[in-house]
Amino acid sequence: MINITLIGTSALMPLPGRALTSVLLTCSGHAILFDCGEGTQSAARKAGVSLMKTDIIALTHYHGDHIFGLPGLLQTMSSLGRTEKLYITGPAGLADALEPIMKLTGWTPFEIVQMEMPADGLALRELGWPFGAKLSAFRTEHRVPSQGYCFTLSRAGKFMPQNAKDLGVPMNQWGLLQKGQCVQVGETTILPEQVLGAPRKGLKFVFTGDTALCDSLISAAYGADLLISEATYAENEQAQLAVDHGHMNFAQAAEAAAKADVKELWLAHYSQMIENPNAYIGNATEIFPGTICGQDGMSTTLVFENE
Repeated sequence: MINITLIGTSALMPLPGRALTSVLLTCSGHAILFDCGEGTQSAARKAGVSLMKTDIIALTHYHGDHIFGLPGLLQTMSSLGRTEKLYITGPAGLADALEPIMKLTGWTPFEIVQMEMPADGLALRELGWPFGAKLSAFRTEHRVPSQGYCFTLSRAGKFMPQNAKDLGVPMNQWGLLQKGQCVQVGETTILPEQVLGAPRKGLKFVFTGDTALCDSLISAAYGADLLISEATYAENEQAQLAVDHGHMNFAQAAEAAAKADVKELWLAHYSQMIENPNAYIGNATEIFPGTICGQDGMSTTLVFENE
């Protein structure tokens, strides 16, 4: 299962009761933080989640409302004695963007690894995540280099004990096959697919960051269980304004969700001009009924379907 917490929902500046947009994903004791604007730490505490075991900080772009919380968070991790390696990823320009951040942060007792996301995504198994956990990035359209993220948790087929017995696999090695590893029985290599049924439906979560409506978003989000999308502007008449600034309004975010056939859409990254996002929810639900106006501290748990 995957736990998703929407830490904040504001764009550009934090407001009373509305922190800057960021999201925490946790799975089996591991975590990914998507964006880290000013005040992310206090907003996370208010939401009842801890950022201290974050393995990866995934930045969508390098505007201040998405990165200014990094020095403080890294210093807090240091003061609390973190020693585990921390990965930070983002679009083109990561090294230049992080240079002043690292100067402000100072020395840390843990290694910070800057990395570009591989084109085919990053399998997280080596970081201790469950088998089948993967993080990938996709291009988005903003005024600067930007990307969104897709987290997937695949699900292997059902284990077939009789197949394993017939192949002579000792019971103490069945778990390795279930985790996708090969085992050796004498001189024969047993492959996981020899004892597993067809792959079952996994889980998929997508976070856009700042972006205009674009085909790459729709493609990346296709079939997602949950899409958290920027929705900077609320009114339908602001569609062109949104395009001009590399953002979306409620209706455009809903259009992306409908075309991508996602299960549920949470709107976020609201302009400070929007006092009550729910007053405009109809602009989205008339296009995609499964739209919810995100609120700071909202959380959900995504679980595998029973199959």
